[in-house]
Amino acid sequence: MTNHWIDIKNSDCILIMGSNAAANHPISFKYVTQAMEKGAKLISVDPRFTRTSSKADIYASLRSGTDIAFLGGMIKYILDNKLYNKDYTAAYTNAPFIVGKDFSFKDGLFSGYKGANGGDGPSLGSYDKSKWAFEMDDKGIPKMDRTLAHERSVFQLMKTHYNRYDLDKVSSVTGTPKQDLLEVYKTYAASGARGKAGTIMYAMGWTQHTVGTQIIRTMAMIQLLLGNMGVAGGGVNALRGESNVQGSTDHCLLWHIWPGYLKTPKASNTSLEAYNTKWTPKSNDPLSANWWQNYPKYSVSLLKSFFGENATAANEFGYNWLPKVDDDKAYSWFDLFDAMYKEEINGFFAWGQNPACSGSNAGKIRKSLEKLDWMVNVNLFDNETGSFWHGPGVDPSKVKTEVFMLPASVSVEKEGSITNSGRWMQWRYPGPKPLGNSRPDGDIIMHLGHLIKEEYKKDGKFADPIKNLKWDYETAGVYDPHKTAKEINGYFIQDTEIKGTVYKKGTLVPSFAFLQADGSTSSGNWLYCNSYTEKGNMSARRSQKDAVNNIGLYPEFAWCWPVNRRIIYNRASVDPKGQPWDEKNWVVRFEGEVKDGKYVTNKWTGDVPDGGWYPLENPDGTKRTDAKSPFIMRKHGYGQIFGPGLADGPFPEHYEPLECPVEKNYFSSQMINPTAVVYSTKDDQHATCDPRFPFVGTTYRVTEHWQTGLMTRPQEWLMELQPNVFVEMSEELAKLRGIENGERVKVSSARASLDCIAVVTKRFKPFKIGYATVHQVGIPWHYGWRWPSTGAEESANLLTPPAGDPNTRIPETKAFMVNVTKL
Repeated sequence: MTNHWIDIKNSDCILIMGSNAAANHPISFKYVTQAMEKGAKLISVDPRFTRTSSKADIYASLRSGTDIAFLGGMIKYILDNKLYNKDYTAAYTNAPFIVGKDFSFKDGLFSGYKGANGGDGPSLGSYDKSKWAFEMDDKGIPKMDRTLAHERSVFQLMKTHYNRYDLDKVSSVTGTPKQDLLEVYKTYAASGARGKAGTIMYAMGWTQHTVGTQIIRTMAMIQLLLGNMGVAGGGVNALRGESNVQGSTDHCLLWHIWPGYLKTPKASNTSLEAYNTKWTPKSNDPLSANWWQNYPKYSVSLLKSFFGENATAANEFGYNWLPKVDDDKAYSWFDLFDAMYKEEINGFFAWGQNPACSGSNAGKIRKSLEKLDWMVNVNLFDNETGSFWHGPGVDPSKVKTEVFMLPASVSVEKEGSITNSGRWMQWRYPGPKPLGNSRPDGDIIMHLGHLIKEEYKKDGKFADPIKNLKWDYETAGVYDPHKTAKEINGYFIQDTEIKGTVYKKGTLVPSFAFLQADGSTSSGNWLYCNSYTEKGNMSARRSQKDAVNNIGLYPEFAWCWPVNRRIIYNRASVDPKGQPWDEKNWVVRFEGEVKDGKYVTNKWTGDVPDGGWYPLENPDGTKRTDAKSPFIMRKHGYGQIFGPGLADGPFPEHYEPLECPVEKNYFSSQMINPTAVVYSTKDDQHATCDPRFPFVGTTYRVTEHWQTGLMTRPQEWLMELQPNVFVEMSEELAKLRGIENGERVKVSSARASLDCIAVVTKRFKPFKIGYATVHQVGIPWHYGWRWPSTGAEESANLLTPPAGDPNTRIPETKAFMVNVTKL
């Protein structure tokens, strides 16, 4: 989230798309309701009429997988009707940048497309992104046209790109009636007026597509055009599926990052210097803060946290003790299980997860587990993953995998922090003590680490990383979350003088601005530097006092990264002179002293400013040379309407899902994302426009169950509320197939079939796609054969496809093709 949960109440228009927040994030809806009570409009866009839709002022349906077409039409509407915030767009985004002459877009492909190059990987193709570069002046600064008139400016290229997204074509692709499109566009675009703000609440309905990243990019472009980034009630807000998904991502749950979104080193980064040089961007623009120029400070401080006194300048702070990934290889969820399936991986820790039910194309995942030598299942209870060896259709006598179960404690039995979707790090205390022989994860990890270290003292290839690893996060033999939190914040490793002040060895670092690249500081995650300081545990604070602007920041309740800033890019909430675009719900404002029309003192009030430099202009309109542009994490300092770093293009473009119900893409002859990842073993079947599978399928959650159901399916009272996996369908489809509400039916895809209860409702309606009628069905994914023990209910992910987004490799579980037949 760029903003946070409470801030939703400040919005004038809330678009909930790719999410059913009322059912799946019900506490968040408290703030939606508060906004509506003050006059805000709520828009729900969803293939199904959901609980969120029932509360909305406007509901619009769309076929799963067509979000970019829907949002691209909104961009065209905003541009055609000049509803964008021109001052904001010209000053704060890269809309004025001039794109090089090598850039082009023709019939669904951007310039530089290279195809799959004959490789054996799952990617359908890639681009030479150098073809999308900006033109530079003689100082190495991007050329700009602030009037936005240059034919190769980002703004004009964007207008040309989305001019194709007219109402007729968008409606033909999405199935959304034209009058509904217009109502949504008009209502949301009104949030671009000065003093207004609109926000987006999205979840897995956007991410789980072969174009998932680009869906979110499209909305980010809309927010930049309307001036909705950095402001109260604005932003792009992801609704995470668990209370600590944000925290786990921050601390490198994903394969391609180190803590704090540092890059995982590649094999070609042969030294620490090469690594830092590769990932440290350089900008020649004096107005660019280019915050990632501090990359070496954060990487070296992280290495010092990993290896402590064993990390020295002489050994590159232990950089070469850490693993490197092959330059041309991915190690995502999909890729790991693909390697496991091919017997390239022989051991697996399944820690706090249930891939036998949660992974796309779950049948292949289950077969992959059979090919292991050993697996350790760390979880609260046994699950379908831990018991795969005696699951449906499996002969235990033919499974070689040795399975170990380590029972873990539930969250309420542990002390420590969680970081919620709004980036708020909140400290929690244990309630009941762990039951049985279960142990907290921290204790399991520490004990395992000690055992591994002992083994490596005896023998082991490449022992240095294990022997030199700092491993002292216990007190009296028990894992200590406070020690870990302090390590994450970071220490001064030696007496260090910064700007005339000496910080003593062993002192907690006050914020990431104090981190150094010479090994004199440590930090387990630079973003969390400032969370546990000499003043104490900032995340444990519980003050109910709001900030001076009274917009729900609550700066002394818990702690928020970075440096307790509640709204990211908040200097974009003011005009170039430092005064708020929105005087009512202002986030920050500049209150420096003025003499002769010039600022002479530096003073910001409100939220922690996103960099404390002077505003870009003085009150008299003269430019300042000691200012910085507000988008400080971008190399050039501007919000990116044109995104030249993504795998599948600098502008989002509509492509059909891998499996779709239409024979052509109405926008180009390029049917699917030309850079999508599609896996191709004999257990990775897929079918596009196959008459055997005529209906669009999607998956979703219900309020009564949690994730794969491990914590809810064993509860009889919850199973009474939602006892069966079901397939929800329209009355029209049920009539077509002769299906009655409550009957058992079979849902099948190219990969598997699933027995379900038919739920016939008015919540789904057939779509008019071109000249065809298209039906869609939906299935919740919380079920599995292990609980209840009858084994009658199974996972919807047995049906989902072996394809993913090229940027993230998240699976396309929200749009695939199925058939529904009566049993």
